Amino acid sequence: MSNIISIREISLSDKQSMREWRDSVNVRPYMYTDHMIGAEEHSEWFDRMIVDETKKYWVIELDNTPVGVVNLTNIDTDNRCCDWAFYIFDPNVRGKGVGSFVEKYILKYVFENLKLQKLSCEVLETNPNVVKMHEKFGFVQEGFYEKAIKKGNELIGFYRLSILKENYDAPYVCD
Repeated sequence: MSNIISIREISLSDKQSMREWRDSVNVRPYMYTDHMIGAEEHSEWFDRMIVDETKKYWVIELDNTPVGVVNLTNIDTDNRCCDWAFYIFDPNVRGKGVGSFVEKYILKYVFENLKLQKLSCEVLETNPNVVKMHEKFGFVQEGFYEKAIKKGNELIGFYRLSILKENYDAPYVCD
């Protein structure tokens, strides 16, 4: 039996779950901030995020069960660009094509639905497999920011990657 991967819009009912997912040991190490997020901090962030037109969040599901979150931020329709990120909080879904599905979905959404020209992302240097995955889909490294993010007691770097619409290979079907 094959797995069914889907993406649905975030809803108010996801508010508490998103905090738990973000605070999980499978997600925190790959985020810019890795502190445990308090209820008030999360509630204020969520309430701002859900109405911010420069952001869009979705829940990633595998067989109708939430396994991650994907988002667009800094959506700029004047300059036709935005940033994106995703995380998978359930380590049991690795190797099931979830990351590739999400990447294809976002590329199609940004270039075909939003009609933007450029999609960018940032990946911590401690996550080289995600850098490789983005490159597989046509992203190119625009830069490396050395010792830019404090993680624990050390400073680590991050890669900035992007893809232009003309370098997007569109045969993806992710409806």
